[in-house]
Amino acid sequence: MGELHHFTYGPITPIFAYAMSFLGSLLGLVSTARARAATDTRRRAWLLILAAWAIGGTGIWVMHFMAMIGFSVTGSPLRYDVAMTVASFFIAVITVGIGLFIVGMGKPSILKVLIGGPITGVSVAFMHYTGMAAMQINGSFDYKSDLFYGSYAIAVVAATVALWFTVVVRGIPATIAAAAVMGVAVCGMHYTGMAAMHVNITTDNLATVPGVDVNWFLAPIVLFVLVVVIALASAVMAVPSEREQAEAAAVRDKIAAGEAMRTATAGPVFGGGSNSAPAVPAAPGTGQAFSARAANGIADARRQRGR
Repeated sequence: MGELHHFTYGPITPIFAYAMSFLGSLLGLVSTARARAATDTRRRAWLLILAAWAIGGTGIWVMHFMAMIGFSVTGSPLRYDVAMTVASFFIAVITVGIGLFIVGMGKPSILKVLIGGPITGVSVAFMHYTGMAAMQINGSFDYKSDLFYGSYAIAVVAATVALWFTVVVRGIPATIAAAAVMGVAVCGMHYTGMAAMHVNITTDNLATVPGVDVNWFLAPIVLFVLVVVIALASAVMAVPSEREQAEAAAVRDKIAAGEAMRTATAGPVFGGGSNSAPAVPAAPGTGQAFSARAANGIADARRQRGR
């Protein structure tokens, strides 16, 4: 039996793994918040797809491989099967996307969260073990059943809570706090699954192991994270949030009310015939009062945005 090392380079790999999980969760929650505010179905769908790439791709899959950089096995080289590793990426993104579409399309409800959560959680845990199955050594891996099923339970709870966050979270502080909790849950699932492993070395250390080193994935991972960040930043800038839409509606209402009052008090512009009623002069300062009300409305919206 070989010896497993989960922190070969010390705390740096789990710290970076958590940072990726937090970043992906944060970007995903911001994107789902914009999706809630979107009135166009097509735009909402694109935002949910971006959220799936952020949470499933960055928050889960990238986190997994950042943690695996610090994983090694005594007595054998460690390599990864590329096809199975890529498959684990698509499993993470697609299954998270399924959960987000269940919850995010149409009217949100607790029932949708309770349906989408277990589906997503089981699939995310399956993604983790698909990534683990991609590892090639001079031997084989086994799993302790209690921790193995425990990691699935953590994944289901984490996914359900994450989908619930996408429905209820409002405001920047709450979004950051929710992303921090999601990061802890995803890392907890990963390291619980890793703790369930033990290895059996069957050949000597000089045997050839097929596959590629984990560091081979570093460049694609960095590129992927940059693409996700840029795409989500563009989406966030293009779609107003619920708060921004409410502020714009308040300004429009105040301007419309001022226009209605101005029209009601201004009187006819052109005189009628001899039987026409005399024009009613506009109330003194009506134009100035309207301008002041419009300016106050815009100032109120700006103060609310700055809070």
